[in-house]
Amino acid sequence: MNNVVGLTCVIFGTTYPADFAGYVCPDHGNEGILDVTYDYDAISEVFTKEALAADPDHTMWRYRPLLPISGNAVVPPLTVGGTPLYDAPALAGAVGVARVWVKDEGREPTASLKDRASAMAVVKAQERGADVRTTASTGNAAAALSGISASVGQRNVIFVPASAPEAKIAQLLAYGSTVALVNGTYGDAFELCMEASAEYGWYNRNTGYNPFMTEGKKTAGLEILEDLGWEAPNAIFVSVGDGSIIGGVHKAMKDAAALGWIDRMPRIYGVQSAGSDYLVQAFEGGEDVLTKAPISADTIADSISADLPRDRIKAMAAVIETGGEYLRVSDDEILAAIPTLARGSGVFAEPAGAAPYAGLVVAAARGLVGPSDRVVLLATGSGLKDVASAMKAVAAAGTEPMRVDPNLEALKAALKH
Repeated sequence: MNNVVGLTCVIFGTTYPADFAGYVCPDHGNEGILDVTYDYDAISEVFTKEALAADPDHTMWRYRPLLPISGNAVVPPLTVGGTPLYDAPALAGAVGVARVWVKDEGREPTASLKDRASAMAVVKAQERGADVRTTASTGNAAAALSGISASVGQRNVIFVPASAPEAKIAQLLAYGSTVALVNGTYGDAFELCMEASAEYGWYNRNTGYNPFMTEGKKTAGLEILEDLGWEAPNAIFVSVGDGSIIGGVHKAMKDAAALGWIDRMPRIYGVQSAGSDYLVQAFEGGEDVLTKAPISADTIADSISADLPRDRIKAMAAVIETGGEYLRVSDDEILAAIPTLARGSGVFAEPAGAAPYAGLVVAAARGLVGPSDRVVLLATGSGLKDVASAMKAVAAAGTEPMRVDPNLEALKAALKH
């Protein structure tokens, strides 16, 4: 890890060496999340915006000097990263802001942003010589680890709630993973995965435990800035479950600022379902997320359903340190956002991926964003991940197919009706 200074505990600031073999700060158990720190002076000597622009590699690995991997690390063959950022003037007009862009992470190999973290996990597992990788997930992280592992022929064991959408479970089985459907919540699956990885010595990819997952996910934020010519937007909206993605977006902004590549930090807004609003509650009540008890999460947006966000310290810092807010939206508002986002940008997102637009609508109504603001929505996963929810969404929007006999007169009558 050529440019890594060390790993710093987000609770008390204790720093461990770059080659530290653990996942968390031993002084705080599983809550002692670590943050990877870099030598930005050394990086800036060899890594410039001009050099980056000339790099023909458009995957997440184009940011290698800002990643915690060795210079000779072998990365997985799947094309992870380089997803499009679409200008969406129809969405901007609908909410009354200057610009809206949609970052479409549904274009990743397994159709979600979680591929970025899983690609990092596969590299780090190879560095440690681990034979088996494992993770707990509501579906997307599991599919990502399964797919990336399959691309390099590595074994993995996956823990997901038995209630996960069928399409996500199908991905796991197609990739040949060993799948444990846990009769319980995501929290139950997480704890079982933690116990199993400790028992068997498997490499643990779990979000909010493995510090390198943030580093993989931050590449989405770096791509946003690069696509905007390093002119930071005014606001970025991110759906939040465990909190690792929003923490990764924040880390990208801090990296870019430390290198002098952006001159201001965008406000980061975290969007949660009313049925899984741990961080909204903490933000509104000024509660300490280190000690706040778990809630009972229940939302149609399974990808952001979390009783206890595992990366909650970084997730809260992302909002507070940038002057953003945590926003609560209902499941109905999330479902309504699916067809609105699709029709206004062409991006078909699962509930968690559409939630940022629902949050933008709330923010606009409250005056948190206005006519001069340039806004990015991070659509984290494809709508094909959860077709059942998409069908509910379009039905609620009053959209249904015509049923016609196979002749032109029948079609004309149906169109007229």
